[in-house]
Amino acid sequence: MGVLSARQMGAARIIAMSRHKARQELALEFGATDIIAERGDAGVARLKKMTRNVGADAVLECVGTRESMMQALDCARPGSMIGYVGVPHGVEFDGQQLFFAQKGMLGGPAPVRRFLPQLMELVLARKINPGRVFDLELPLDDVAHGYRAMDRREAVKVLLHV
Repeated sequence: MGVLSARQMGAARIIAMSRHKARQELALEFGATDIIAERGDAGVARLKKMTRNVGADAVLECVGTRESMMQALDCARPGSMIGYVGVPHGVEFDGQQLFFAQKGMLGGPAPVRRFLPQLMELVLARKINPGRVFDLELPLDDVAHGYRAMDRREAVKVLLHV
């Protein structure tokens, strides 16, 4: 969904980071221009090389782990913003790290009601197809199985039937 959002906001270059083939293919389908499969320092080094050692103008972190948050911070160029929609767990930041790197962070739950009318227009006009992220459908009673499947990277997103 981050790639779809970046494309809708007019990003000229969208670099998606994922080791998983299905997620890489979906990112390209949604508009990513580049894929980085490496993680950690190797992933940051590859992004830096692709951006002439500058870093990304904006970064969207979608996982919430300490590793992914630190990687997002390291990928962002000075003066940029890092948005995070992954619920942070086990993540602590030294405020000085952000301050002296001249980077900002903003995150929280998506204000769906604010964006829903515009998103519905795009979906109904067939300009975006966010339903493609759902690759596993389960009854609501199997929600725990759905979370396990996503955690194990066996599913991108799970659609639950009520």
